[in-house]
Amino acid sequence: MTRNEPFRPQFHFSPAANWINDPNGLVYYKGLYHLFFQYNPKANTWGNMSWGHATSRDLVHWKQQPLAIPQTFNDAGEPIEDIFSGSAVVDSTNTSGFGTKKNPPMVAIYT
Repeated sequence: MTRNEPFRPQFHFSPAANWINDPNGLVYYKGLYHLFFQYNPKANTWGNMSWGHATSRDLVHWKQQPLAIPQTFNDAGEPIEDIFSGSAVVDSTNTSGFGTKKNPPMVAIYT
């Protein structure tokens, strides 16, 4: 991300484009910090509610990742599920059964 943009935060994550809202999880997993946030990947206004994802090694320099959880649509292209607030955790003891004790899963839950 460019650090010479006068109106962009220099020490906080901001997406390359479009609308961002609530952070929904900051976890440290396998050497990276993972930030999840409400995001509209299609416009700079509220809507198309999905979860964005960014990673960092130092909490200062961030890399935006592909969508973590996209809004879902029916066959007619109408939204059927928005991805609102929630949280992400590392299930270090694999109580969810989604990974293994040796390779614990990251679990995201939203409303």
